[in-house]
Amino acid sequence: MIKKHLPKATLGWAAEERFAEIIEGNPYVDMLIRLDTRSLRGGKVIDEIFIDIARQSKELRRGDWETAIDLQGLLKSATIARISGAKKRWGFSKSGLREPAARVLYTNTATLPERQNIIEKNLGLASAALGFEAADAPLDHGITPSVRDISEAEAAVASFGGPFVLLNPAGGWVTKLWHAEKYGQLADRIADELGLVPVISAGPGDAELVERAVAASVSGKLKTIELPLKALYESARRAEAYIGGDTGPTHIAAAAGTPVVGIFGPTEWWRNGTLNPDDICVERTDIGCRIDCHRRTCGNWICMDITVETVFEALKKRLASGSG
Repeated sequence: MIKKHLPKATLGWAAEERFAEIIEGNPYVDMLIRLDTRSLRGGKVIDEIFIDIARQSKELRRGDWETAIDLQGLLKSATIARISGAKKRWGFSKSGLREPAARVLYTNTATLPERQNIIEKNLGLASAALGFEAADAPLDHGITPSVRDISEAEAAVASFGGPFVLLNPAGGWVTKLWHAEKYGQLADRIADELGLVPVISAGPGDAELVERAVAASVSGKLKTIELPLKALYESARRAEAYIGGDTGPTHIAAAAGTPVVGIFGPTEWWRNGTLNPDDICVERTDIGCRIDCHRRTCGNWICMDITVETVFEALKKRLASGSG
């Protein structure tokens, strides 16, 4: 969107090293800045954050930036914008920030509707900062798989032996996880009742979740894959559907146009879900603590107590709608 309106602008993207791969080769990004922000976590005060970020300031300052836009609304991301040297630093107004303390590091803010999908919200912030109208045209994510990514995806798909559904049991917070064993039970129903191949998509660090899902599957038809992000994107493009929680691979599947069934607990589908009106969110709306939770740990963790039957019925409904 930015490049469409400002084709001569140099656009840089500061990304976490672990996820920068998905941005590599994007035709709309002129400079990919890889950062390791893990050192910024752990309840550090702002002075300590500045010290850690300063170590990476040389990389941040490679461009002579005029404007920095903080799309995350966190203290660490606002600090990155500040260290970049950009004279104008745009962020959300206080009510739209995940960490209100970030506000002190901006020179300008934009007030946007509170109940808005994060994609639309980010586009709104960019248009406010750069002075263009955010259009309703379909988004071009600019994800560009390499020949190797495509080859890996094609080999994986060929190994499945038929049309398949991707399942992803992982998530950044434990409270976002639907029980791994239920993924295994769901896989059996997908294979036995729908005739589709269930495939667990795993990433680094997900081995224990995958093992639990596989152990709970008795059909012997559940397959597993671990692919680089852009090869996963290519695989998702070929899938009949995708099922997962509020996690990176779910958003990659949405970018690929895959029919999605989201299983959401402490976070909201209206904010973090897909923009496809045919996609389905399975969530508990019958519990009082479900609203505006965002807890990473919880002593009353019931929002993900969702039956296999509920998710399976949602999958059948999504497949019947037929649109990607």
